[in-house]
Amino acid sequence: MTSSSPLAQHHDRILILDFGSQVTQLIARRVRESGVYCEIWPFNDAPLEKIKGFSPKGIILSGGPRSVTEEGSPRAPDGLFDMGLPIFGICYGQQTMTLQLGGKVSGSDHKEFGRAFVDVLDDTAITRGVWEKGAHEQVWMSHGDRVEALPEGFRIIGRSDGAPYAFIADENRRLYGVQFHPEVVHTPHGAQLLRNFTHGVCGCSGDWSMAAFRAEAIEKIRAQVGGGKVICGLSGGVDSSVTAVLLHEAIGDQLTCIYVDTGLMRAGESEQVVELFKNHYNIPLIHENAAGLFLGKLAGVSDPEQKRKIIGGTFIDVFDDCAQRVGGADFLAQGTLYPDVIESVSFTGGPSATIKSHHNVGGLPARMDLKLVEPLRELFKDEVRALGMELGMHEDFVKRHPFPGPGLAIRVPDEITKDKLEILRKADTVYLEEIRAAGLYDAIWQAFAVLLPVRTVGVMGDDRTYDHVCALRAVTSTDGMTADYYPFPHEFLGRVATRIINEVRGINRVTYDITSKPPGTIEWE
Repeated sequence: MTSSSPLAQHHDRILILDFGSQVTQLIARRVRESGVYCEIWPFNDAPLEKIKGFSPKGIILSGGPRSVTEEGSPRAPDGLFDMGLPIFGICYGQQTMTLQLGGKVSGSDHKEFGRAFVDVLDDTAITRGVWEKGAHEQVWMSHGDRVEALPEGFRIIGRSDGAPYAFIADENRRLYGVQFHPEVVHTPHGAQLLRNFTHGVCGCSGDWSMAAFRAEAIEKIRAQVGGGKVICGLSGGVDSSVTAVLLHEAIGDQLTCIYVDTGLMRAGESEQVVELFKNHYNIPLIHENAAGLFLGKLAGVSDPEQKRKIIGGTFIDVFDDCAQRVGGADFLAQGTLYPDVIESVSFTGGPSATIKSHHNVGGLPARMDLKLVEPLRELFKDEVRALGMELGMHEDFVKRHPFPGPGLAIRVPDEITKDKLEILRKADTVYLEEIRAAGLYDAIWQAFAVLLPVRTVGVMGDDRTYDHVCALRAVTSTDGMTADYYPFPHEFLGRVATRIINEVRGINRVTYDITSKPPGTIEWE
């Protein structure tokens, strides 16, 4: 994101300059969690005048994949360190700050990747109340280069085996640098260190909340839409649902929601969406049952990418037809989130290799010639859930696991049929029932069943069976970019497998997927 949101103007702000770290978004999430609004800008799209216009209370320099010793490697904007603002450099951010202020950085034979320990040699404003002088603190490192000599005015706060200047500070200029990553959970007190910077050093009040966002977003929506009509594509997921409820609170019956039932949803999901939005919230809703159309177009198709294209193209056609029936719409509402915005621009300022279609309605605006309303584009996923709670949405709905746009189509490898979908729905229902009964649902990022294109021999009673194999998947994650499989007890897996085989006709074998991401993906297709 390269410009300040109007929603931020009433709040203290922190600016994060991105040098390309894979975990830059985690910095922003930690800052937001402490009640401080922040934005991420590419390092080379932040001239001083633009930074002054944003009026940050402080700046954080992220890590990055380059070596600061390479010719042409990224640098902080000229004059940044003379602005008088507090600055906190993390990993690459520490190194470029050191180099630009006259210190020395070089490659090291003692590289550190993963868990490391810092010996705390002195006190500073960032460590106050968190780390004590003389302590031996766990951190998470990922570096090959290291600071070898400090710029004038800096002193050493902490060192590790591979980084003699793992934590440095110039209190007079309010400049700080760490070689480790405080934003990741593997640095146990990292969030508190960041909070000491934003609140203690920068003086932020921590007034960024979903209650404040809700009021300001409603004001912004009304100013943008005026008396216009808005259509919103409901997928049944959290993002589009929160978008719809927020818009309805802002503009009432100027909003019409369109729910395209692809026939690829989980058991009871379509009925739940209609009940919630049409009957509970009284939001004008078009429920288009297009299951037959989608299944017809998918008949005989097994390639996963072809499935996605068919589903995406058919969705656009059906949605467009529904929108024509609404008539006179001026705006299209989308549940775009802040990570979607960040990923659309790489840290080098050019097109990002990570651009992807995040929403079912991707591609509609150009075709339909509608103006976009994206009220959640400043928010991370956890903030969207908090906003849903603030809007009075039921906790069970707001905290639902993510569900892919193509739905169950990518959980039935090979050809999709109505019978296979019905078998999968029943197995998935049993699995999620057992997860909830065990009190594990909120501890898991995503859990689902997959119906494999494999049949195996089994014995049920005195009969021989030849039925499908069901794979179970459950992962823990903070953002979906990386994930670990959930370590269910064997007793739990045995109970689930027994129920599925006994209750779901068409499955005679159950397996559990213990692949992490990477090397695997969360979904199977």
